[in-house]
Amino acid sequence: MAWQEVRGGCHCGNVRFTARGDFGAALSCNCSICQKRGHWLAFVPADDFVLETDPAALADYQFNHRRIHHLFCTTCGVGSFGRGTAPDGSAMVAVNVRCIDDIDLSTVSVTPYDGRSA
Repeated sequence: MAWQEVRGGCHCGNVRFTARGDFGAALSCNCSICQKRGHWLAFVPADDFVLETDPAALADYQFNHRRIHHLFCTTCGVGSFGRGTAPDGSAMVAVNVRCIDDIDLSTVSVTPYDGRSA
């Protein structure tokens, strides 16, 4: 997959977004939250992500070092994206590739990431 603009969101539709990036590859993290939630994450610069719905539809969960905002819909509980900081200090968004509209997940190259040890 190449650079593209996608739309996505949560199960109930209260959280909707548009993002630009390469969504043909994703990380499958085994940290304590990602493993339980089953996320496949693709990272985009914050400027390439637009939340199309009211931010009040989101709840924020942080733990450990409190560096990542694990956001989820207050109605259905689906976490379609999170916000954080890239290693270079720039703002980034981790898009849950599983929440992209009409994506064929069989085309996504998934790389394991050992978040438990990070």
